[in-house]
Amino acid sequence: MANSSSISISNIQLQHLTHITDYLNTIQKYTNPLDKNPFYRTVPGFYLTPADIVLRNIIIDLSGNFPSPTPSLAYHRAGPRKQILFNPSTVKAAIVTCGGLCPGLNTVIRELVVELWEMYGVREIFGIKAGYRGFYTYDPVLLNPKMVDDWHKRGGTVLETSRGGFDLNKIVNAIQDHGFNQVYIIGGDGTMRGAVKIFEEVKRRKLYISVVGIPKTVDNDVGIIDRSFGFQTAVEMAQQAINAAHVEAESAVNGIGLVKLMGRSTGHIALHATLSSRDVDCCLIPEIDFYLEGIGGLLKFLEARLKETGHAVLVVAEGAGQDIIPRTESQKSEKDESGNPVFLDVGGWLKSELKNWWNGDHPNELFTIKYIDPTYMIRAVPANATDNSYCTLLAHSTIHGVMAGYTGFVCGPINGNYAYIPVDEVAKAKNKVDTKDHKWSWFRSVSNQPDFIRS
Repeated sequence: MANSSSISISNIQLQHLTHITDYLNTIQKYTNPLDKNPFYRTVPGFYLTPADIVLRNIIIDLSGNFPSPTPSLAYHRAGPRKQILFNPSTVKAAIVTCGGLCPGLNTVIRELVVELWEMYGVREIFGIKAGYRGFYTYDPVLLNPKMVDDWHKRGGTVLETSRGGFDLNKIVNAIQDHGFNQVYIIGGDGTMRGAVKIFEEVKRRKLYISVVGIPKTVDNDVGIIDRSFGFQTAVEMAQQAINAAHVEAESAVNGIGLVKLMGRSTGHIALHATLSSRDVDCCLIPEIDFYLEGIGGLLKFLEARLKETGHAVLVVAEGAGQDIIPRTESQKSEKDESGNPVFLDVGGWLKSELKNWWNGDHPNELFTIKYIDPTYMIRAVPANATDNSYCTLLAHSTIHGVMAGYTGFVCGPINGNYAYIPVDEVAKAKNKVDTKDHKWSWFRSVSNQPDFIRS
């Protein structure tokens, strides 16, 4: 197994991917059992090598006016390796889900179990209940393909989840005590930061354990990768809420349909759902600073739209406008169990502000506002066909990397090709909506909403 330390070749920098042999050098290697699997044809090129890479940036401006990053970053391509570092008969794998719900969680769990069992012959696969605290609080649940057979058809996570409960020493001690040597951690950015700490502690103790993260965030705010699983299902489900808001709005005199969608720090769901529906008049996301009153403000825009069409549909991401919603001193410092700031209900606040505005400026005119918050309905549904397929490839690609002895990584698509990315990079990277790119301009050309830049 070649050492995968950071190198630079032809102006390409391959990001370091930790291999267990980086800190344990007396480990036996095994031939990949896929060699004898009747469902695979291990033709030349089937097995990947450290020379197979995926470029992070594939867009180049040949004019030189907009130079590409130098050097170009690259990551190891995901897939099976000829030699593996784990004897399947001695593998004891643990799978845990942490944080909030997301479509596709059960699909990932199911595919991890089925792939480990059917393709690599692993027979000791355990589910950890209730998130990180489950490592040291509950007994692991033994899993097999028959048990998880229909899990991909269910919403939520059968393993159950929770926020918080991260105690590094208790978790790593429990991993050792249970004899786990492969740990699959499924969760959002906070969970990935925890995975970094677990990986570093495992490496510090020089344990023969591979720790891998599988990023889960319905908001699609994970950086580097193309998209996170569950996102397309969320956009699809958000259409139902927008459609309902549109029907309510156009069925009333001066009707406004207000929909709040998920998106604490990024507005990807709100933006993509808006572009898909074509019924939205204004989309408010965390990446823009909107304001209510005055020329170019939201109220003037809605007033003009109601005068023109008689109704309007407004979509707002949950993280939008948090800086202009009045807060008490205690609310300013309030945190949830994951350590994130507690957000106020921007939808409820907007509904109240719009009512007060209309009653003050148009006291004798009819006005109706319908507020729809489908957050928990969207999070709890099973993954759609596209996300199910994505979750399957994600789980399989992750297992290939773990069996090959890689650790401390996240698997995900980069420009359509699956790659192994150091988990600490993913934990720090953010995927914001670029309000200067073509997609945002496209939306604004359709809706004609304000840019909310004060003159």
